[in-house]
Amino acid sequence: MIQSVCVFGDSVAKGIAFDSVRKKYILLKDSFVSMVEKNDHIVIRNFSKFGCTVTKGGEVLKKHMSELGRYDYTVLEFGGNDCDFNWAEVSASPESNHVPNTPVSVFEEYYSRMIDEVKACGGKPVLLSLPPIDAKRYFDWISRGLNPENILRWLGDVEFIYRWHEMYNLAVNRLAILHHVPLIDISSAFLKTGNYQNLICEDGIHPNENGHRLIGRTIEKYALINA
Repeated sequence: MIQSVCVFGDSVAKGIAFDSVRKKYILLKDSFVSMVEKNDHIVIRNFSKFGCTVTKGGEVLKKHMSELGRYDYTVLEFGGNDCDFNWAEVSASPESNHVPNTPVSVFEEYYSRMIDEVKACGGKPVLLSLPPIDAKRYFDWISRGLNPENILRWLGDVEFIYRWHEMYNLAVNRLAILHHVPLIDISSAFLKTGNYQNLICEDGIHPNENGHRLIGRTIEKYALINA
């Protein structure tokens, strides 16, 4: 029986969502982490941070390495910020070459290192795949106050954002296979709903409260099957 878990990730794992009424980001009371903790009576330490990339996540992990052996599992959730670009720079110079916060090869290298470090400390890593994004909403979001035409010229088409994000998601899947560690498939859970956009915030990238409920149920189902 699972008694304790620690989580390292970005704003999705932290439980951040955009409140369309108050027009600001908020910390959900019922995030998927808090739901699993409450429903399954598991003690969860959430070390996730808003805006965290796998590089920054590795730094956070190092501060807690001595603790990892105490937990039944160490959940890792990264990629959403790693694949993102400096959209102001793209808007200002659409003809230039722009690189993401973490190039995918670097993303795989650092994530791979993080998985190995968790194992070396006696921890048991579990990876979460990425919830899909709504490319149109996300394009509108990143273009605020910038030049949408220039950004679109650099992208080629709006759906490039979805495809680029999915490339990092596939990298996470490859890492799970390479390192022989469990992967909880959040992506398919969203896509199976049909209109998964209803589970995504106005910004096109953060799961809303219903999205967090789906993630929570998916994790609980995985834990039940593998109990």
